[in-house]
Amino acid sequence: MDTQRTSQMMGLHRLMISLTLLVFLGDVALGAMPWRPCTAGMGRLDKGAAASVEMVKEEVTRGGSHVEIKDSSPAPADLLPLDFLSRVLPQEGQAVGAGVRLVQDGGVQGVQLSGPLRGLGFPSSQIFVNCQRFPSEFSVVVTIKVDRIAPKMSEYIFSMVRGDGNQLLLGLKFSKEHLHFLYQGSEVKERLTFRNMHLADGHWHTLVLALSGQHATLTIDCGMALELVLKKPFPADLNTSGSRIYVGNRKRWKGLFSGLLRQLVLLPGSDAITRICPSSNPRLAELAVPAALGQLPVPLPGNDVLSPPYESEVRVTLGSRPSCTGTERGQLWFDTLKRGLFLCDGASWLPMLQEKQRLDYVDDHQDVFTSSETYDIEVFQVPTVGLFAAMAHRSTTPGSGIYKWTNGRFQLYQNISTCEAVAWKHFTVGKKVFLAVSNSKGPVEGWKEVSIIYKWSLKKLKFVRYQTLETHSARDWEAFQINDESFLAVANHRRANGDHNINSVIYKWNPGTKAFEVNQTLLTSGAYDWEFFTIGPYHFLAVANAFDGISTYIDSTIYIWLQGGFKPFQTIRTLGATDWEMFRIGDRYFLAVANGHMLYDKRPSLYAINSTIYELDMATQMFLAFQNIGTYSAVDWEFFTIGEEKFLVVANSYDGTTYSLNSVIYRWQGYEGFIPVHRLPTIGCSDWEFFSSPEGQSYLIYSSARQPLSKVFKLKTN
Repeated sequence: MDTQRTSQMMGLHRLMISLTLLVFLGDVALGAMPWRPCTAGMGRLDKGAAASVEMVKEEVTRGGSHVEIKDSSPAPADLLPLDFLSRVLPQEGQAVGAGVRLVQDGGVQGVQLSGPLRGLGFPSSQIFVNCQRFPSEFSVVVTIKVDRIAPKMSEYIFSMVRGDGNQLLLGLKFSKEHLHFLYQGSEVKERLTFRNMHLADGHWHTLVLALSGQHATLTIDCGMALELVLKKPFPADLNTSGSRIYVGNRKRWKGLFSGLLRQLVLLPGSDAITRICPSSNPRLAELAVPAALGQLPVPLPGNDVLSPPYESEVRVTLGSRPSCTGTERGQLWFDTLKRGLFLCDGASWLPMLQEKQRLDYVDDHQDVFTSSETYDIEVFQVPTVGLFAAMAHRSTTPGSGIYKWTNGRFQLYQNISTCEAVAWKHFTVGKKVFLAVSNSKGPVEGWKEVSIIYKWSLKKLKFVRYQTLETHSARDWEAFQINDESFLAVANHRRANGDHNINSVIYKWNPGTKAFEVNQTLLTSGAYDWEFFTIGPYHFLAVANAFDGISTYIDSTIYIWLQGGFKPFQTIRTLGATDWEMFRIGDRYFLAVANGHMLYDKRPSLYAINSTIYELDMATQMFLAFQNIGTYSAVDWEFFTIGEEKFLVVANSYDGTTYSLNSVIYRWQGYEGFIPVHRLPTIGCSDWEFFSSPEGQSYLIYSSARQPLSKVFKLKTN
C-alpha cells in the first residue's frame, strides 16, 4: 500500500515538473501565447513544444495513473488572419469572373457582387484544415461602403451554410439601422444585434466584431467599442464539416450584398482591433486586404481599346470649393472662377492646371464704419442672395448691423436690436437659414438676459425674430450636427450676481416643435467660446473657460460625444482663454487657444503671455503642446489657406498699456511650426474672419472693440 502511494506521489511530482517544463517551452515557442491543437490551420507548435507534450503524456503514464489532458485554452492570439474575400477574387494573372466587379470609390477599390452565387462561395475545409470546428474566440474585420438600403431589407456580408439543406451555421448581416450576427447555438439559433448603426451612409466603414467568452464587442472606424453580453458563451464545438462560406450572401439571391466590399477577414483567437487601430485613416483601417484591391490599376499606355477590369468613378465638380476628405480622394474639382483644375488627395485640393498661389502682401481694402464698437464678425452666405457679415455691436441703439457684399464692398443691409451683443453664429437646419446672437446684458437693468435666434425670411429677404432663449452674459454660440441632428451650444459667462461657475447649455433641434430645446448642461467657468470639431468617427466640443471668480489660471475642457451626450475627454490649463481654433494640416490635427489674461494668486495682471497650439498625439490620444506663441491679450485665432500655404492670424487686443497693437499673420513652415510673416496695425482687435468673395478674391476682416470701425484687408497673391 505504501509502495503504491509512493509511486503515485512520484508520478504526480513528475507530472508537475513536466507541466512546468511544458509551460516554459510553450512560452519560448509561442511567446507566452496559449496553444490549441484545433485551429484554423495556423499557429502550430514547433517540434520542441510538440515533444514536450509527448514527454508529459509519457511521464503521466509511467507514473502509474492515467491523466487525460484536455484542451481548454482559447485559440492563440498570434494566429494569421484568414482572408475570405480573396477566395472569390481572381488570382494574379487571371481575369475577373462573372458576378464580380472591381470598382474604384473614394480613391480605393472595392468589390461589387452580382452572382452567380456558387462563384461567391468556397468550402469551409479550405479554411479549417486541422479540424472542422469554428474557433470559439475570434474577430471578424469588414470594410464596406453602402450608399443606401431599403428600410425593411437586410443584406449578408458573409455566411456559413451547411450542405444542401441550407442550414445557416453563422452569418453577419445588416439592415438600415442594425447589425446582426447569427449563429447556431447548442440548442437554438442565436442572434446578436447592435442597434443604431447607420452604416448605409455612402462612406467607407471598417467594422471589427470580436467574440470572447460571453462578451461581444463591435468597433466602427476605430471608435468606441460597443459591447453586448451573451447569455451563453459562443459554442466551442460549432462543427463546420460539409459547409461552405459565402461572401456577400447566404446562398440565396435574397439578401445579396449591394454595396462595395474591400476587406473580409476572420482572425481566430484575438481581438483584431489592437492590430489595426489607431489608424491614420480609420474608415479604411487594414488587416488583410486582397492583393487585387491593394493598388489602383494603371491603364496600358497608348491602348484605347482595352478597358481595365474595374470601374473608375471619377467625378469633376464645378463651382465653389467642395469638401475634400477620404471619401472624395481621387476626385477632380474645376474652379470656374480661377480656371483651375484640382485633385483631392484626401485632405486638401492639389492644383493640377493652375499656377500656385502665394500670399504676397496684405492691402488695406475697406473701412467699415459702424454704429459702435464691434466684438465679433460672422461672415456667411445666404443661398441665391449673396455674401453677408453680421457684426455684434456694443450699443443697443440702433443695435447690431448686417452688411451685404455689394460691388466689392460691405454695405449696411439690416439693423437688428441687440443688447451689448458679443457674438453672432450663422447655421442652417435643413433649408432654413438662422442667425443666433449672444446678448451679454438684458434690455433693462434687472431684467432677464435673453439671446435671440433669427431666421432668414424668403418673403421679406431679411432676418426675423424666431426664438428667444434665456442666457447669462452669453459670449458665444456654436452650431453643429451629429448623426443628422442639429445642436446649438451657448457659452454662459456669468450670472447677474457675478457667479462665473454656472452651466452652459447645449440645445437640440426638435423637428416636431421646430424649436431648440435643452438637451444637456455642462458646468463652465466664465465660458467665452465653444469649438466643435470631428476627427474620424469622434465628435468633440471644446470650451474656453476664462475666469472662475478668483483666477484666470484654470482648466478648459475638451468633451467627447458618447452615448447621446458630451463627456469630459481632456482638460488643458489655460490663462483667461477666450477662443479655441481647430484646424487640420494633412493628417495632423491642431487646437490653438487664445490666452487673454493672467490673473493668479493676487499677482499683478499680465497681458503679454503665450498662447499655445496643441496637436493631437495619436499614440496617447491626447492634445499635446506643439508651439507657444507670444501674444497680447489674444481674443481670437483664425486659420486660413491660400493656395497650398496655411496661415494663422491672431487678434492682439491689449498689452497692459495700449490697445494700438499689431495683430500678426503666421505661416505654416512644417518642422518650424508657424512663423510671423505679416504684421497688421489694429486697435483693440476683437475678431478676425477670412472669406472669399464671389469674384474669387481672398480677404480678411477684423473688428475693433475700442473704435466704431472694422477694416477689410485684401490678400494679394503672386
